[in-house]
Amino acid sequence: MSRDGGKVKLAVFKFSSCSGCQDRLIDLGENLLSLTEKVEVAYFLEASSRTDPGPYDVALIEGSISTPHDVELVKEIRKNSRIVITIGTCAVYGGIQALRNWMNYQEVVKQVYPRPEWINSLEKSMPVSDYIKVDYQVSGCPVNELQLFNILKQVLTGRRPYHRLESLCQECKRRGNACVMVSRGIPCLGPIMVEGCGALCPSYGRGCYGCFGPMIDPKPDALAMRLEEIGLPKEEVIIRLRGFTSWSDPIRRFLERYERE
Repeated sequence: MSRDGGKVKLAVFKFSSCSGCQDRLIDLGENLLSLTEKVEVAYFLEASSRTDPGPYDVALIEGSISTPHDVELVKEIRKNSRIVITIGTCAVYGGIQALRNWMNYQEVVKQVYPRPEWINSLEKSMPVSDYIKVDYQVSGCPVNELQLFNILKQVLTGRRPYHRLESLCQECKRRGNACVMVSRGIPCLGPIMVEGCGALCPSYGRGCYGCFGPMIDPKPDALAMRLEEIGLPKEEVIIRLRGFTSWSDPIRRFLERYERE
């Protein structure tokens, strides 16, 4: 799939994020090395000093778009890349930093920075797809490295990437976990969130926080009703749903309506 019939030129970029998803790519270790016969890493500041300006065959993008410079750069990446894949919840949904989208931007800046007049950022922290066409996306905080590896392999062999989008509840069942919400009354977002984390939190007796993002057709209305039934105040329901992926379309639309009720 390379432009010249040689190795596929891969670039990895970071915007507003913690670098955790890039680190997961490095964590692939030998699996990543197995791709070196087919892949040439042209730009990946987390792992290499090489900064090839492009064009690229595949660009992986981590992080949300939070500054005017981010907007310019991500559009340039799109122009220079045949395939763009967003990796991680920040790039796909806006991430934790999208919490500011629910607040007064000026007040947030004043609370965080001693010299807010020096800050040049956008009022909202947005997913990459709000600014450019994204070909494929892999959510997660951090992303599941094996899901990422499988998608890379599929792209390199010319196949359309695919990975399961079942709810976290299915992952709990495969691990033999008792449902924390049913058996212990612990609030859990698992019924409306996708798998990928290995059901990490429920496996340790905690409810899911939704770090991998919502399913394609989640039912936040039904989950909110259930959370209220087990004693969670409406304000706490809102706080939980505003966590990692509150700026995803289905969760945002629900919260906008739910808060007015």
